[in-house]
Amino acid sequence: MFPTLIGTVVIAGIVGYASERTGFTANGYVPSIIICIGGAFLAYFFRLMFGIGFSSPGMNAIVSALGALIIVPTHFRR
Repeated sequence: MFPTLIGTVVIAGIVGYASERTGFTANGYVPSIIICIGGAFLAYFFRLMFGIGFSSPGMNAIVSALGALIIVPTHFRR
């Protein structure tokens, strides 16, 4: 359980950095990484409590991090 949690945080951080680096978002590196990690934590614990998600924890982390970046509004978005 603990290595899965650490892997989820690492994958979410990489997704946040990559989305900022490619220009998908314009939030700044730190806010994007924080938003991605928050979304990944939420999906991880949702999967742990209810068993709803993809079969792979890595896929859960990637999809939830991207979903959090799309859903969370920031004032930099146009």
